[in-house]
Amino acid sequence: MSIETAAWNSLYHAMHQEEQRRPVTRAVLRRIVGFARPYRRELLVFLAVTVVTAALAVATPLLAGRVVTEIVAGSEPAVVVGLALAIAAIAIAEAGFGMISRWLSARIGEGLILTLRNAVFAHVQRMPIAFFTRTRTGALVSRLNNDVIAAQRAFSETLSSVVGNVVALVLTLAAMLLLSWQLTLLALVLLPIFVAPAQRLGRRVAGLEREAARHNATMTTQMTERFSAAGATLVKLFGRPDEEAAAFDARASRVRDIGVRTAMVQWTFITALTLVSALALALVYGLGGFFALTGALDAGTLVALALLLTRLYAPLTGLASARVELMTALVSFERVFEVLDLKPLLTEPAQPRSLPAGAVPVEFDEVRFSYPAAEEVSLASLEEVAVLDQRGGVQVLHGVSFRAEPGQVVALVGASGAGKSTIGALTSRLYDVDSGAVRLGGVDLRELSFETIRRTVGVVTQDGHLFHDTVAANLRLANPAATDTELWQALDRARLADLVRELPDQLDTVVGERGYRLSGGERQRLTIARLLLAQPRVVVLDEATAHLDAESEAAVQAALAEALAGRTALVIAHRLSTIRAADQILVIDEGRIVEQGRHADLIAAGGRYAELHRTQFANPTEPALPVG
Repeated sequence: MSIETAAWNSLYHAMHQEEQRRPVTRAVLRRIVGFARPYRRELLVFLAVTVVTAALAVATPLLAGRVVTEIVAGSEPAVVVGLALAIAAIAIAEAGFGMISRWLSARIGEGLILTLRNAVFAHVQRMPIAFFTRTRTGALVSRLNNDVIAAQRAFSETLSSVVGNVVALVLTLAAMLLLSWQLTLLALVLLPIFVAPAQRLGRRVAGLEREAARHNATMTTQMTERFSAAGATLVKLFGRPDEEAAAFDARASRVRDIGVRTAMVQWTFITALTLVSALALALVYGLGGFFALTGALDAGTLVALALLLTRLYAPLTGLASARVELMTALVSFERVFEVLDLKPLLTEPAQPRSLPAGAVPVEFDEVRFSYPAAEEVSLASLEEVAVLDQRGGVQVLHGVSFRAEPGQVVALVGASGAGKSTIGALTSRLYDVDSGAVRLGGVDLRELSFETIRRTVGVVTQDGHLFHDTVAANLRLANPAATDTELWQALDRARLADLVRELPDQLDTVVGERGYRLSGGERQRLTIARLLLAQPRVVVLDEATAHLDAESEAAVQAALAEALAGRTALVIAHRLSTIRAADQILVIDEGRIVEQGRHADLIAAGGRYAELHRTQFANPTEPALPVG
C-alpha cells in the first residue's frame, strides 16, 4: 500500500469513527464465527498467503540496498546480476501470491455474501404480512445489499489487512532497527504529523458527507415515488412537474456544492500528508547521507532504509484504522442479525395433517383476533423511525363463528374497517387467530402445512398485483409446471385470451411494474386466470370488482363464474348489488357478525343489511355475483 493510499484510508476511517462506537456483544461474534465456519480452510490458506506476501514485500528493499552496496564495493557483476534476479523472482512470487490471495478473498467474500443474502431473503419470506406493511422497502433492501456486502469485508478485506499490516510492520521495523535505529526513531517521530490531521479533517468531511447522504436519500425517495406509474400520474394530474423539478434541483445543487467542498478538503489533506512523507524521506536521505559520508552508514543501507520507510507508514496507518474498519463490518453483521432475529409469527407443524379430497367447508369457530404490535413484527431502523409505534394488540374480531359449506358462496358485507378483509386474511392463514380456530375440511389451519393451505385456498384482491414480468411468468406463479396450452386455457376461461393474442409478444409480453400496462379490468382477469391455473378448492374474493367500471366488471364477473364453479367461496363485497345470489350473507359490524341469511330474508328483516342496502341505492340491473 502506498503512502497516498494509506492517507486516503486514514481519512475515510476517521470520517466513520464516530458512527462505529456501539459495542458488539460476544453473541454476535459467535454467530459471525458460525457463518465463517464453512470457509475455515480457505481462511487459513488466505492468512498464510497474506503473511508470505507481507514478508516478500520487506525482502525487496533489503535486496535493493544490497545491490547498491555491492556496486559501491566493486563486486563481481555476477553478484549484482544474481541479486537482480532474486528481486525479479520475488516480484514474480508476489504477483503469484497476490493472485492466489485475490482468488481466495473473492471466494470467501462472495460465498459469505451468498450465505447471508440467502439467509436474509429466506427469513424475510417467512415474515407475516404485518412486517411488510410497516417496513420501508428501501431500508430492507439496504440490509440485503449494503450491510451484507459491508459484513463480508470483515473476512475478505479487514482480516487480511490486519494480518498483513502486522506482519509487514514487525518485519519492516525489525529490519530498519537493525540497519539504523537512529533513523528509524526519527521516522517514527514524524508519524503523529501523518495520522493526527486525519481525525480532525475526517470529522469535518464526515459532517459534509452525512448532509449529502440525507439529500441523496431524499432525492432517491422522490425519484422512486415520482417515477412509478401511480406517482407520475399524481404529479401530472395536479400539474406540479415544475415544482417537483425545482425541489429536486435544489437538493441536487446542494449535493454538488458539498461534493466540491469535500473534494477540496480531501485534496488538501492528501497533499499535506504526501508532503509530510516526502519531507520525512528527505530527512532520512539527508541525515543518512551525512552518516554515509562520515562512514557510519554505507550507501546500500541508506537506500534500503529509504525504501523501507515508504513501506512503514502504510501498515501503521492501516492498523490505526483497523478498529474502525473492523467495527464497521461487525456493526453491519449486527444489522443483518437484527433482521434474522425477528421471529416469524407463523410456524409450520412438525407433522402436518392432510385434507380430504373434493370440495372442503370453511369454518370459523369463536375466532378472536388482534393485529400484532409493531415490536412483534418490525424494527425501528427498518421503519426509519426513532421509536416504534406503540399501538397494536387491539382486538378486531370478537368471537366470529360461521360455516361455509362445500360449494357454497358466503358473502361478507359491512362498513370499511368492520373486519371483512381480516376474515379473508385468516382464511388463507396470513395471520394466526388469538383464540378459537379456523378450519378447512374440519382441520385447524395450524395443523396443515403451508403448501397444503396455498394449494387449497386461492385469493383475488381488489388490487390484483402483477410483477414486472411476462404474462406467462405471472401466471406460472400459481403453477410453475403449467404448459403454454394450459395458460391459454386459463386465459380463455378468464375472458382474456383474445386480448393476450393481440399483444406484441403474446404470453411473453412484459406487463410492466404492478401490471400498469394493462387496464384495471385486464389486470383483474389476469389474476383470475392465475387463480384458475392454481385450481384451489376454496376461493377468497376480497373486493375483486370494487374499482372497475360497469363494462370491466361485467367481464370480470363472467370470469369469476368460472373461478367459483364447484368451489367454496368467501366473497368480501362493498357493493351489495353484486352478492344478491350468495347462499349466505354475513353482515360484519365492529368485528362481530350481527346478521346472517339470504338477501331477500335480510331485506325483509329491516336490520343493518337493509340499512346498508338503502344507503347504496342498489340498482337491480347491476350484475350480480354468479353462483356455481
